[in-house]
Amino acid sequence: SARAKLAWRSLQCLQYCQQGVCAMPPIATPTCSAAFLECIFSSAPEVAALPAEKLRITLLTTGGPLLLGRAQQADFFQAVVPDASLRAHISRSHCSVTWGLGGAQITNLSPNILLVDGVSVPPRQRSPLGDVTELGFCTPAGPLLLLRLTLSSAIRPASGNSISMGYSVAESLVSAPQGMVSAAEAAVSEVQQRPLSEPQGANLTFKDLSFVATLPGGGSKTILEPCSGHLPAGELVAIMGPSGCGKSTLLDMLAMKKTAAYDGHVFVNGHLRDPKLFPRIAAYVGQEDDMPGHWKVREALEFNVRLKQQPGASRKEAAELIDQLLDSFGLAGVADTYIGGAQVRGISGGQRRRVTLARGVAAQASLLFCDEPTSGLSATDAELCVRALQDITKRLNVLTLIVIHQPRKEVAQLFDRLMLLTSNPGRLAYFGTMEEATPYFELCGFAMPAQAANATDYYLDLLTPGTVQDASDVLVEAFAAKQRPGLDAEVQLELGKQGCTAQDMLRMAHENAGGGKAGKLRLGPYAVSFWSQLTMLLRRRVGLTLRNPLGLGVQVGMPIGVGLLLGIVFKGVGARDFCIQTLLFVFVVLVLLSLYGLPLLPTIIDERRIMKLETSERLYMESAHILSTLLVTVPLSLLAAIMEVLIICVFSGLPTEYWPTIFFWACLLFLVFDAVFQLCAAVAPDAEQALGLALPFLIIFMLFNGLVVSPTTAPAFLRWIFEISPTNFALQAIVLRIGEDANPIGKAIIESLGYVEGKNTQGAAVMMGALILLRGLQVLALKFLNKIQK
Repeated sequence: SARAKLAWRSLQCLQYCQQGVCAMPPIATPTCSAAFLECIFSSAPEVAALPAEKLRITLLTTGGPLLLGRAQQADFFQAVVPDASLRAHISRSHCSVTWGLGGAQITNLSPNILLVDGVSVPPRQRSPLGDVTELGFCTPAGPLLLLRLTLSSAIRPASGNSISMGYSVAESLVSAPQGMVSAAEAAVSEVQQRPLSEPQGANLTFKDLSFVATLPGGGSKTILEPCSGHLPAGELVAIMGPSGCGKSTLLDMLAMKKTAAYDGHVFVNGHLRDPKLFPRIAAYVGQEDDMPGHWKVREALEFNVRLKQQPGASRKEAAELIDQLLDSFGLAGVADTYIGGAQVRGISGGQRRRVTLARGVAAQASLLFCDEPTSGLSATDAELCVRALQDITKRLNVLTLIVIHQPRKEVAQLFDRLMLLTSNPGRLAYFGTMEEATPYFELCGFAMPAQAANATDYYLDLLTPGTVQDASDVLVEAFAAKQRPGLDAEVQLELGKQGCTAQDMLRMAHENAGGGKAGKLRLGPYAVSFWSQLTMLLRRRVGLTLRNPLGLGVQVGMPIGVGLLLGIVFKGVGARDFCIQTLLFVFVVLVLLSLYGLPLLPTIIDERRIMKLETSERLYMESAHILSTLLVTVPLSLLAAIMEVLIICVFSGLPTEYWPTIFFWACLLFLVFDAVFQLCAAVAPDAEQALGLALPFLIIFMLFNGLVVSPTTAPAFLRWIFEISPTNFALQAIVLRIGEDANPIGKAIIESLGYVEGKNTQGAAVMMGALILLRGLQVLALKFLNKIQK
């Protein structure tokens, strides 16, 4: 393919390399663009081999993609020539336009100097705008990208005090002199004969979102009154407010995590949210840090990356993304350390929180929702988390929404936008940029005191009902008069600008995956196939099982120990004539086999909790989780049960011709009761209730087995239980086989139990049918019951 990789290695790129943004090795800053390009051509023959026809040049910056123009090979030694047929563009990650108290202003969001009508605007600074403004970016290598910005009259606020967002690019200044874009800046990440498509971000618009909770007594309570707004891609948004104001409720509704009914609509790029595909373009990080304790940090990130990557993406690309996440979240030093938990020594609580955040980012989603990611962390850890999220937001053009409680000043300054709510009921009190918040509050008559160290603390003091400084009602009224008209107008404007759908975004990501060699596009809720899900789950389960010696000892060692104990107690019983002791021996063996799954119920419940969190993010299907358990945990437990029966048979002295019958029915009984316990763990909310559900099955089947209660002694209306009791079928089959060589006394004992020949086929069919039914119910229970309620 006519494709070559060129490095943008100006002084600015050298700075990016030092920040770990660019993977290219830093080199000395060139003093001459031509000499620099000659160096590239001499060291990269594939560049010199490019065809002479015009190529489209796009520069990838931390602020987003910038379209420069077209160039021929020879032009690299001079300059990239602007082309009238190409419309230059900048994204909202480079700059933003706001309607503030002093009129329209532009904020420089890029790391470079912004030129506004020839005036330099440093990063994070503002400049006033006229109706038409000429913009450019100035880098150490020279000016970059001139265009003309025209403010759209459609987004002008009705009142001078209203604040709204938006701008449109009218035209490219194609008459800019040659050399305005230098060759050193035009060396790009990838040059191809086909045009490069810009990675599409996701704008989020919500209209009239509200939630009314139903009280246990039958009444209702308004948690959040109707609110609307628009959030552009590439912004880090803070949602703040006092307890009970509906912060998490609003986040859950926007993230499609709210399980209770609510009112309002959410739009992505102007399109109504697609319930099927929305989980593919959005990621949610809750307040829980539930992960397996014996999991390593790198493995946790790899798990999410592999299950969310596009078909065709290589292992190398996945490994590079994992390394970037480890570096961004400060986890590189503990990459191979256990996550840990209550019983396992591992990383700290702050690091575990960062692992959870990194797993959310690993989905490579266009929308990221974080519910109180800094709760319980130290101020330093909280700042590390938010800085990492800011870096990801700007680098990948992600829209990130964070519910956060009173961040310190350094953390608050990292946010681009602020949403403030008050409680009783939840209502919006401010919606705008973080920098505009203080002037807005001054306009409302609440200037921040000179002694106040943190503006967000002051805002929340004003918005918390019942406090000395409570001004919540006044600020809500001010919001309705000053900001809501502009917000409503902006929402209507943005809904008319329909961009890429979720399906379009997935298709573009798919086309860019694997260097154009991606597999079949998947347009369902899951990014990878069922077999890929099963493979990752099997890898994790096998690794966790082998790393947990205590759990392995309980699962395997305990049955072997019990087998030795029973073997000693019943030593030689099989060499004697059939008697009551022989019958009790078989009964005890089968009962103990049935009980082995009971102590594992708490562990199964904990695994279910993790599974629910992961399946809610559409990492894998519930059926893949169950199948991975059947392929690892069940065979391991079954092997332990077989070893126990083998030890008991050897000690008891039973003739080997009886062994096949004993092994078959013992294993089948074990599998049936294991399915019973797994179903109880899937249905019950917790381990105690799971135990309560399992006990009736145990009691009934242990009673109706012919030994404790026989068909002749059982009440007539309960005799049908013998026809479904797995213990009855197993005990009957084994006893009748051993009793074939019994003396008259033994045969009389067997006859008193009510056992009859010819039931083996029926018993095996009933137990296999029960096994299939129980596993099917388990799948349904895991899918539809005990969902995470929000």
